[in-house]
Amino acid sequence: MQIQDLPYPDPGVPDARSGPRFLVWLGRNQLGGQAKALAWGLLHFMSVSGLPFCVGFAVQAVVDRSGARLGMAGGLMALCGVGIALGDSMLHRAAVTNWITAAARVQQLLARRTALLGSALTRRVAAGEIVAVSTGDVEKIGWFVEAVSRFTAAAVTIVFVCVALVVYQPALGVVVAVGVPILALAVLPLLPRATRRADFQREKAGHATELASDTVAGLRVLRGIGGEELFLDRYRRASQEVRHAAVRSARMWALISAIQVLLPGLLLIVVVWHGVNLARDGRITVGELVTVYSAVMLLTYPLRHFEEIAMAYSFSRPSAKRAARVLSLERATDGEGSREAVVPAGDLYDPATGLLAPAGRLTAVVCGDPDTAGVLAERLGGHAADSSELPSALVGGVPLDELPLDSARSAVLVQDKDPVLLSGTLRELLDVPASGDVSPEEALTAAQCGDVLDALAQGSLDAADPMDARITERGRSLSGGQRQRLALARSLITDPEVLVLDEPTSAVDSHTEARIADGVRSLRQGRTTVVFTSSPLLLDHADRVVLVHEGEVAAVGVHRELLHSEPRYRAVVTRETDDEAAAHELGHLPELEEIEETA
Repeated sequence: MQIQDLPYPDPGVPDARSGPRFLVWLGRNQLGGQAKALAWGLLHFMSVSGLPFCVGFAVQAVVDRSGARLGMAGGLMALCGVGIALGDSMLHRAAVTNWITAAARVQQLLARRTALLGSALTRRVAAGEIVAVSTGDVEKIGWFVEAVSRFTAAAVTIVFVCVALVVYQPALGVVVAVGVPILALAVLPLLPRATRRADFQREKAGHATELASDTVAGLRVLRGIGGEELFLDRYRRASQEVRHAAVRSARMWALISAIQVLLPGLLLIVVVWHGVNLARDGRITVGELVTVYSAVMLLTYPLRHFEEIAMAYSFSRPSAKRAARVLSLERATDGEGSREAVVPAGDLYDPATGLLAPAGRLTAVVCGDPDTAGVLAERLGGHAADSSELPSALVGGVPLDELPLDSARSAVLVQDKDPVLLSGTLRELLDVPASGDVSPEEALTAAQCGDVLDALAQGSLDAADPMDARITERGRSLSGGQRQRLALARSLITDPEVLVLDEPTSAVDSHTEARIADGVRSLRQGRTTVVFTSSPLLLDHADRVVLVHEGEVAAVGVHRELLHSEPRYRAVVTRETDDEAAAHELGHLPELEEIEETA
């Protein structure tokens, strides 16, 4: 795989059982690139290691006054120089290719998993953690994959040089062969502590990223309550914790680097001292002493790759662990599906609560707990994270977890209470997979977006048509009610068999809410629609109202009947307190019709 061939047609199925297994899986999928980088790395390191022998050969040729051997040594040195330059250039090219392709594979896997899980992902993994995994962690994983080939080439070169020195000059070669493994393994006792500090730093950095992401997302609210300084102080403290953790981690890696400099220096002193004594005794020549000295000095270059691979693995292991955690998350329904790829039609039924939404009708669901409503809405769409414990929702008697992913999403569309608007023009926002039966104009009218179009047209200097006006990231330039209405229009255009809306009008005024209720009822005529709400205006337009209390259906009827007959329903819809309920039972409060009109 080359960079120009990206993205991958299929990034594969990762081994996400653990971080190390995921790294091994990445390596196996890049054997060709790793082999290419290893070959160029061997050429580079072997050429570097050949220079000491050429230098020693040249020195001995000068001592022996041999011009032919001196010329031969010069030619060999030139050949080593070419090998060094060519090998280094191509090694860098191959290694960077491995880095980028590995990072691209991980990013594709994360994007595919994000699309598969949908809104269930952010309930199981913090948004800041997802951002950290898809940015910084991807780079660290790519760094380790890229460093493996260089480390392997360096290790093979060191073994080759040690064996060559033992054969070339046993008296000094044995000292080098014994000392080099000690140099390579000397830092191993420090690696666990360095890894723990790197993990701690990454944890603090992830927390700071999550805090910054949440602060930016809620900036409008923070300004409204004057909480900018409070959250800024929190981020300052989190940032300082990251700095302290980074300094502690850097100190440990500085100690490892110092040892990697100190020990080769000590080995060089031992070799020189022993070699000088051997040369005085006439047991080795000056050229042999220079060769061994130069070889030991240049061995510090490939030895540094032992430190790099240790650092790369220490930083990439927790990153791979986090990436594997995200990639191991499963969708509530089966992505492949055990049934044919057809979109079922019929009643929507949730066995866990007993909720039934008849086909072709508008059903309103009232829950006292908003969090329960959100979880139930997601489960109706087949996105809930707890499907292993609760049965799947059914459409027309077909379990959603037995449908292929595309069919399940075509059957049921869930719009949560905080829908996201992607940046781009309004035309691009509404360009979604749709049945074609609902036009953008009809959807915008039903969602009462007339004033939103006017605001977009006035705020855009270069767009004559409001559909060409640009919407900023997450619709931050719009009010909460405007975002809700545009998101509702987008859902209406899709025109799914079943549409589930979670508090679609919580941020709009009552007059607009009444018109939206009429528009949705009219546009969704003959389609199954489920609305989670406690608004009397929406409830009064529903064909059927279901009260869910403590995870079960507690009452079914129409809005006005339930107001009279069900105290728990009345308490949620009218915000009635216990004292008011008792007073109502005694007849000390106005009639329900009055309360309802006021609501």
